[in-house]
Amino acid sequence: MILTDTGPLVALFDPADHDHGRCAAILSRIEEPLCTTVPVLTEAFHLLAPASIGSQRLMDFVSARGLTVWFLDDRALIRAFELMLKYADHPMDLADASLVVLAETMNLHKVFTIDRGDFGSYRIKRGHRHLPFEILG
Repeated sequence: MILTDTGPLVALFDPADHDHGRCAAILSRIEEPLCTTVPVLTEAFHLLAPASIGSQRLMDFVSARGLTVWFLDDRALIRAFELMLKYADHPMDLADASLVVLAETMNLHKVFTIDRGDFGSYRIKRGHRHLPFEILG
């Protein structure tokens, strides 16, 4: 399963986005299922604008199960807040923190993102180790 960040979701469903072609090409090579979180979807819909064709295309993609959506429970939300404080000098927003928590919870390491700078610095806690993400994008 591959974590999916806001940037590719916006780029994939807004043909005017300058990363549209690149993200579409990457998506065509991905064979694993995609997953994301509610905070990432919230951010993507905000950037796409509610009445846009991109917003409708994203709704259709999620409805067709092109993307699994993970909801944060209390424990996950508290962990996300911890990460936001830990990376406060960066800073980390809730959408990014939720993907790191999902990676930790589901033992994932691949992320489809345009944001190499942030995800290049974030680490996934696995026991006593802190592992880097494998970035697609």
